[in-house]
Amino acid sequence: MALIVQKFGGTSVGNTDRIKNVAARVAKYQKEGDQVVVVVSAMSGVTDNLIKLAKEIMPLPSEREMDMLLATGEQTTIALTAMALHSIGVDAVSLTGAQAGITTDGVHTKAKIQNITPKQVHMLLDSGKVVIVAGFQGQTPDGHITTLGRGGSDLTAIALAAALGANLCQIYTDVDGVYTADPRIVTSARKLKEISYDEMLELASLGAKVMQSRSVEFAKKFGVVFEVRSSLNDNPGTIVKEETASMEDVVIRGVSLDKNQAKVTIVGVPDKPGVAARVFNALADAAINVDMIVQNVSSNAGSPATDISFTVDKPDLLKASRVIEALQSEIGYRESVSDEKIGKLSIVGVGMRSHSGVAAKMFQTLATEGVNIDMISTSEIKISVVIDLGKGEPAMRAVHKAFLG
Repeated sequence: MALIVQKFGGTSVGNTDRIKNVAARVAKYQKEGDQVVVVVSAMSGVTDNLIKLAKEIMPLPSEREMDMLLATGEQTTIALTAMALHSIGVDAVSLTGAQAGITTDGVHTKAKIQNITPKQVHMLLDSGKVVIVAGFQGQTPDGHITTLGRGGSDLTAIALAAALGANLCQIYTDVDGVYTADPRIVTSARKLKEISYDEMLELASLGAKVMQSRSVEFAKKFGVVFEVRSSLNDNPGTIVKEETASMEDVVIRGVSLDKNQAKVTIVGVPDKPGVAARVFNALADAAINVDMIVQNVSSNAGSPATDISFTVDKPDLLKASRVIEALQSEIGYRESVSDEKIGKLSIVGVGMRSHSGVAAKMFQTLATEGVNIDMISTSEIKISVVIDLGKGEPAMRAVHKAFLG
């Protein structure tokens, strides 16, 4: 008998027929004698509709109330999934994140898991039930509902697998596994049999929509090997695991395009120590994640000033702009401007550590395509560039062809 954690994303539970399909799949595992914990997301489109409703009330709603609102999406799905299992004779029970013992910090809309006490989950499993847990949510020690950020159901599944000591963790989605690029954009993209935690982490954080980056980070920290596979067929998926020696033979593992980025530029910032620290401390205090940062060299010796550009997720742009505006009188910069029409194109591969010329090849490919580069960021296993969003998809296809054929 194995203990299995299975996570089903929004498209996998997008309507009642698909929920019945999930129930049938879960029932097959249980009938083989396995204990099964099912983590589900909100039905596809539900979270976006809830956000839309909130923004019709006010453009920047209270984050606490947003958590209260968004948590209802997953609670709908857990109840429907339990009913679907009951309808085919399987004993099942649904639990919210809080009932499953998931405790988080108090950062609303982006909470981090602090502890999981899965005592009730174990008791229910031992009594022969399938346990269905609402992904994406938990509660603070003093009882406030929190959510874990977009894609947080992945984190719920990985964290539960670690806390329960699961034998297997499966992440079910609407694609067959992890591909070298988004197959909806790059038709020649190929499915990978395996990928390292570090490569998956970079791809997830760089816009590949297969996994939430924090969930991969958690899996690496606790050694949770998991499989990404489709809920719509029985094809084998992609195993995500610790890096092996043979993985370095492949220079580039994948290409990603993040369309969810926005750029903020603070123009005419006084070029003196402490200014950048003040700006980014204020953004950090507002729980805004900053990705790429570029500061231009001051060119005016008489009254030295510089420009600072950085990228944030598009949903954080309004909040970031307000934080920066509030600093104008203190810092004395000239103006701030934002740009939502950007994309972040990235290549990832642990083989980049031992191969030279990768950046040159990428930049030459973009130049041949007539794509201008706004910003550049690198690590030992990735290169990212900010480009015009309108040229993002053709650039992605060109870069994929150059490196992966």
